[in-house]
Amino acid sequence: MTTTHRTDGGTDDPNDGGPRDPGGPAAPGTDAPPDDDAISREEADELIDEIERRRSLQGVAAVAVAAIGILFSVFQLFLAARSFTFTVWLPTVEIAGLSLSPVRVSLQLLQANAIHVSFALVLTFLLFPGSMGDGFVAKNLGRVVPGLAQRLGSNSPVTRLAAGVRSVFRWAFLDPDRQRVTPFDLVCIAAAILSALYFLTEFAEIQNMRVFGIDSGRPITEVYAFLQPLLGGVPFVSEYSYAMALGAIGVLLVLEATRRTLGLPLMIIVATFIVYARWGYLISGSTPFLGLLAIPELTWPDIVQNLWYNTENGVFGIPVTVSVSFIYIFILFGSFLEMSGAGQWFIDLAYALTGRRKGGPAKASILASGFMGTISGSSIANTVTTGAFTIPLMKRSGYSPEFSGAVESSASSGGQILPPVMGAAAFLMVQYTATPFAEIIILSTIPAVVFFFGVWVMVHLKAVEQDIGGVAAEDTVGLVEHLKYGWFYLVPIGLLLYYLIVERLSVSRSAWFTLVALVALIAFIAAYSKETRLRLFGVLSAIVGVELASYVVAGVPVLGLVTGAGGEGLSLVEAATAVTAGTEWYVMLAGVVTLLSRPNLDASLLELNPEIRETAEDLGERTGRDLGDSQPFKLGTFVVKSMDEGARTAVPVVIAVAAAGIIPGVISVSGLGPNLTSLLLALSGGSKVIMLLVTAIASIILGMGMPTTVTYIILISMLATPLVQFGIPLLAAHLYILYFGVVADITPPVAVAAYAASGVAKSDPFQTGVQAFSLSLNKAIVPFAFVFAPGIVLLREIPGMTDGKQYQVVGFSDLAELSYSIPEILVPVVGVFLGVIALGATVIGTLYTRVSRPARAVFALSALLLMAPGMLSDPVFDILGLLGASVSVNALLLDLALRGIGFVLFALFALRNRRAADRDGGSDAGATLAGESESA
Repeated sequence: MTTTHRTDGGTDDPNDGGPRDPGGPAAPGTDAPPDDDAISREEADELIDEIERRRSLQGVAAVAVAAIGILFSVFQLFLAARSFTFTVWLPTVEIAGLSLSPVRVSLQLLQANAIHVSFALVLTFLLFPGSMGDGFVAKNLGRVVPGLAQRLGSNSPVTRLAAGVRSVFRWAFLDPDRQRVTPFDLVCIAAAILSALYFLTEFAEIQNMRVFGIDSGRPITEVYAFLQPLLGGVPFVSEYSYAMALGAIGVLLVLEATRRTLGLPLMIIVATFIVYARWGYLISGSTPFLGLLAIPELTWPDIVQNLWYNTENGVFGIPVTVSVSFIYIFILFGSFLEMSGAGQWFIDLAYALTGRRKGGPAKASILASGFMGTISGSSIANTVTTGAFTIPLMKRSGYSPEFSGAVESSASSGGQILPPVMGAAAFLMVQYTATPFAEIIILSTIPAVVFFFGVWVMVHLKAVEQDIGGVAAEDTVGLVEHLKYGWFYLVPIGLLLYYLIVERLSVSRSAWFTLVALVALIAFIAAYSKETRLRLFGVLSAIVGVELASYVVAGVPVLGLVTGAGGEGLSLVEAATAVTAGTEWYVMLAGVVTLLSRPNLDASLLELNPEIRETAEDLGERTGRDLGDSQPFKLGTFVVKSMDEGARTAVPVVIAVAAAGIIPGVISVSGLGPNLTSLLLALSGGSKVIMLLVTAIASIILGMGMPTTVTYIILISMLATPLVQFGIPLLAAHLYILYFGVVADITPPVAVAAYAASGVAKSDPFQTGVQAFSLSLNKAIVPFAFVFAPGIVLLREIPGMTDGKQYQVVGFSDLAELSYSIPEILVPVVGVFLGVIALGATVIGTLYTRVSRPARAVFALSALLLMAPGMLSDPVFDILGLLGASVSVNALLLDLALRGIGFVLFALFALRNRRAADRDGGSDAGATLAGESESA
């Protein structure tokens, strides 16, 4: 029987209903009964499916989804390992005169992007219903038959005909229970596959179209000769080429997939841009302001060619290229990490670190959500999966359901801005700004730490206010003991940072090597026990020895030697170097061989995700074999299940980047970009603060209910250039937009992450969203802080540039230059950290004791002065400029002076609050913030 480790150092049978029983989370390390309000893992999964409107498929459809998802992941792994040229290994055999041999595949970028999107489209039409019958159109059409029956009678031929038509439409389109694939879905799937095949088989024709236009392609009746008698005389068919028809259908499929996965609003926004590209020329150039949006006339062939057969812009443009190269492999890495059991271990680690402190469950929720952000870039998934464990414990400790849900959703939304993995938008930033991902990590670290520190401060102050303690010492395990049972989960994160920052490998190569190392590590840990450790190391030594000998004798690995590819041998040093490069593969092989020799081994150190065990047991029941305790089978299930889950997670992201790519595609093909910049600059009146506020509001409004990735792509296309023209560093402008796109996830009235948390907390959704936004206020102020003080994100202006201000990430020499680093990095960073404490006192209304309303106003002012004094000083200079007054002042000295004023205000009122707490005896009610920080 496989055992699992509890946080109290004991072990549990995974099926005994203990602290990790699916019936609901209990306090770490206890056998307490589950909270009545807790939800099981199955309920959490169902909640995610309900929020994202996913199907729960069974039978053949479920197998098809899994098979396609695994194939999608395998395709992406080939790209990560071998780029666009790779060999599909097949045995060389002849069957009935047909020869089967390895296939060498060489793809162009457009082909790889098209296959990538086609996989996502097929999975979308399988996983997401087109209609559940609850939409505006379905509801109104559903009233037709009852209306006819009332007017004409139920036996009327007209009523019967309408009822028959309704039945056909319901059969073809509706899936009210999210459990079946409709005929319309199958038609869409066929169209998506047909489009992908065209890119693979007729790429030469596509290349010719780039020169001669899309109309130069073959007509449909030439491609499908059997259609000539039927459609040969139809004007539309003879007028447009087959490529034009596939392109138009492809764009419509992307719009339909967008509606299913991301909602109708985004589909309407994208479709509006397409309509604008066709008829935007009707706007008169002489119209004030609006005339700047006038564009040249474009035909449908021009639009379709640029949106569908182009890697510069459109559906297969930069966003999808980034998804192919970077995003998918990191999603897959997160899926493997989650399925390895790292998610639960990180949650337990958070409780080991903070569970005993004042307000410990809420602080553990913050840490756990940050850790899970490394695994999942989705605010909703992070909120529900982590919240299913943390929210009941927060409620049990004394936090209200609304506050508990707010803490979880606020912290979970921060996973997209927390290095080293971050969300998909961070990889787009790499491409759009031509910045190495290692530098993106560096400049994102301080703002992310400030955000999580700010939420930490607020939950601590709430705990002080309500005198909420932590988890009992006997209910948690020490940090050292916990690390002993899962230290290896930290290895992949360390390796990823090593490859990115030390070795400076590309993002995709770093992710690939880390992923291989993770699988090798899990295989090794699965095979390790007191009984097998000598065998395991012996097998590993034998594999390495044989491989080393093969390199010394023939200069090739054993596999090459077997296939006859040997040649001149290498020296021992060269052979050792070659063997070292494949260490992770040898470790993986040693683990697998050892497991095969002891299939029923008790993997005492490894606790895979419960889904792995359940899947293995389910397959065992279906095949009539006992596979639940077979470690080799569970390891294989881990790999396959991780690829399947990775594909499912990636689908909405791929559809999002494909749809969002249409908007910069329209801006490019229409030449709208410069005019849009001029319009925004005119509307802002030359004020940086107004421009920043417009950008922030646009990000929040556009991001409500939409993925951060989509918001980022759309706003970067429209707002990045105007922001840079105000003197804002390019990287700071991109990070600014990313932050406000994340804030949208917890901003009412469409706070999707907060509403997901309310489903777990069983709280009022709107109030949960309001409190989540309040807890994340620092996330809304920090972007202003680093825009006005780039040193906070470690950016420094390059001196002597003649073509405008340019910035670079600071180096050690910059930090050693104290005349620069102290006033422009250290002081602003310290100010931001102090500012979030002042902001916490403002929002919660407590510091050492209750804070009066006037004092809260002063704390709010000090927070602004400490974090972003430019938000107050710049509007003053703008007003003076409008009045014709010219004021010259040293910007750095003014910044330091305003921060100094903010510090004095904060210190005076904090000291006053401390004295009030001492007078009232309140200092004994809870630990002070300073004491908490010291103990941390």
